Amino acid sequence: MTTQAPHRILLVEDDVRLANLIVDYLKANGMHVELERRGDTVLTRLLNYKPDIILLDIMLPGMDGLTLIEKLPDYFAGPILLMSALGSNEDQIKGLELGADDYVVKPVDPALLVARINNLLRRHSEPPKQESHCLTFGKLSIDPHTQTIRLGDKEVDLTSHEFELLWLLASQAGQVLSRQYIYHYLLNIDFDGKDRKIDVRISRLRKKLDDNLETPFRIKTVWGQGYLFAPEAWTN
Repeated sequence: MTTQAPHRILLVEDDVRLANLIVDYLKANGMHVELERRGDTVLTRLLNYKPDIILLDIMLPGMDGLTLIEKLPDYFAGPILLMSALGSNEDQIKGLELGADDYVVKPVDPALLVARINNLLRRHSEPPKQESHCLTFGKLSIDPHTQTIRLGDKEVDLTSHEFELLWLLASQAGQVLSRQYIYHYLLNIDFDGKDRKIDVRISRLRKKLDDNLETPFRIKTVWGQGYLFAPEAWTN
């Protein structure tokens, strides 16, 4: 019988009391944890330690977490769970825009943290929920085999999470998908009315797909209902 290796966690947190609490709780739940207390030493640590997920505080000595997120793609391809102080909504949104996968608010509830970690790792290891055929709308083509997006003569670079969201919208083109449906399908959680993860990914998709950010016509917001991928909007 094969025993699954413990999840490898890199915790980047300079609050000694909180860091010790998190480390002890994660280890008690069967995870392997290494702790880094400075932002400017994380990239060097990643040369030798290959975590499955990074738990990243925003306020760090040496280099703040938001700056670090921008540098991480050259060193790390796994999920990033941001830990932000109560009331720092702007930091949370900016972190998601820069590439963080999720966030928890400090002070962190350890049980919630473990649930978020397991959810992110499960989503990261699962293949995208999609059919095998390509989708084409005018100048836009979406290839699920290679996760390649082309808009006219240019290739559009999307993260795996952005691709999953685009595929979900495009595979049900012309239909309004509620936030509740999107959250259940992609994140396996309920939409609480406040979470901004999907809104931020929609915003990033619009920028990358040359949508009008003031009055979107390709990925539309239907107020009070959700989002709609407009199949007729990709001819120009």
